[in-house]
Amino acid sequence: MSRRWLLVLGASSGFGAASARAFAREGYDILGVHLDRRSTLDRVERLREDVEALGQRAVFFNQNAADDDARAEIISEIRTILDEDDGTVGVFLHSLAFGTLVPLVPGLERKPVRRRQLEMTMDVMSNSLVYWARDLIAADCMSDGGRIYAMTSSGSHQAWADYGPVSAAKAALEANVRQLARELGPRGITANSVLAGVTETPALNAIPEAQALIEKALSKNPHDRLTTPDDVAACLVELARPGTYWLNGNLLRIDGGEDSCA
Repeated sequence: MSRRWLLVLGASSGFGAASARAFAREGYDILGVHLDRRSTLDRVERLREDVEALGQRAVFFNQNAADDDARAEIISEIRTILDEDDGTVGVFLHSLAFGTLVPLVPGLERKPVRRRQLEMTMDVMSNSLVYWARDLIAADCMSDGGRIYAMTSSGSHQAWADYGPVSAAKAALEANVRQLARELGPRGITANSVLAGVTETPALNAIPEAQALIEKALSKNPHDRLTTPDDVAACLVELARPGTYWLNGNLLRIDGGEDSCA
């Protein structure tokens, strides 16, 4: 049997880190791409230690996942790693949460989003999924049975303060997932969007309306608590099992019923 690897973009915190730990417990080796300065590198080292303590390999790349040259270099290294033990990327998780949170139009002495900021947000949070999936397939890093998951948010279809650039990127991300599901289906590779419930992560805390979103989620969730990264990671492990091969092109809500319960 080929050695299974999880590839995570945005591996050092939040959903990415929780998923790395959960899949390592399931027997996956971990490939992680993250962008951290020296002050936050300790969390990557802790993650590496946790994965290796479970007997799994952990290979991390501290590079910009949205950079074309970095992507080419990393995928080349991944191909070499996979060749060492006849491995394959069984699951590819896109969990990049770097975008601009500013208004689309000026108001109340606030400057609107600049073209460069808008394009950067779209490129990092949406377009990068396409480039990585395409290049992984071209390098024969994923094959029949592979799973692609992309983290979206309810902001893709709701309007929040200063969330416009990210909202557009998340909506485009979901469209890209649907198209990948269509084009990769003949290869036996599925793609699905994952919409987690409101979760306290660094990305959430950067949103101006974060506290209001938390309070609203707590009032709606039938479990009387917020979603955690571990909740989402546990579901992703189950969704990666062979029996879900017919689940493709969907928007999967992992929120404890938060979105559907008034």
